[in-house]
Amino acid sequence: MRRQLFLTSVGAIALTGSAFAADLPSRAPPPAYVPPAPIFSWTGLYLGAQVGYAWDTDPSNVTLSSPAAIIPFSTTSFGNSPGGVIGGAHIGYNLQINQWVAGLEGTVDATSINQSATDFFNNFGVRTATPLQGSIRARAGVALDRILIYATGGAAFTGIRDNYFVPAATDTISKTRGGWTVGGGLEYALTNNWSVRAEYRYSDFGHYNDFPFVTFVVPAGNSLTVQHHLTESQAQVGVSYKFDSPAPAPVVAKY
Repeated sequence: MRRQLFLTSVGAIALTGSAFAADLPSRAPPPAYVPPAPIFSWTGLYLGAQVGYAWDTDPSNVTLSSPAAIIPFSTTSFGNSPGGVIGGAHIGYNLQINQWVAGLEGTVDATSINQSATDFFNNFGVRTATPLQGSIRARAGVALDRILIYATGGAAFTGIRDNYFVPAATDTISKTRGGWTVGGGLEYALTNNWSVRAEYRYSDFGHYNDFPFVTFVVPAGNSLTVQHHLTESQAQVGVSYKFDSPAPAPVVAKY
């Protein structure tokens, strides 16, 4: 009887010790904290550079009035298609809300765009060049993580230099024209700061009139008017650097 009582007591003590040990805190080190991967955002100020090719169309109407001519009034048309390399810099700001991105961007480009065309009926020619261009545009698009698909549009500006020539003289007229531009592109973020892009835009600089050779045409009772309508298509690739946005201020709980 005593032997059974002793064995029963030992078993009870052993079970109590196991349960007590299970309730003690574990001495194993806690698992290391792994922060979640940061979510990329397009929000921020950025600047960069772009380069590409542009091709223009400039259909022109030439109106010549000469009282002394057999045909006192004549109008002819000819086309000009300047083209060349275009490249420069851009600066802008994006704001991302959920997957939607909106922003404002400005560009300035130098170009090698130029081309000559001749009106053989009047023995008259013109070389058109647009050495400097710029734009101020809105951008809006959708972000698929590091991929941004966007549309863009706004105001465009260009400097135009038309060099007119006839067998006896030349005349150069320079001006700055404003117009509108629309297009779209695709941008990919290589890192949190660097991104690359490809973009196409169409620009229209409107109609304008030139009156070359005024110094010797008008005194003779003649008039020469050249009406232009300059439009442009351009395709460019570029790279941008986005500056890091400041971190939000910590929230301090008040009791």
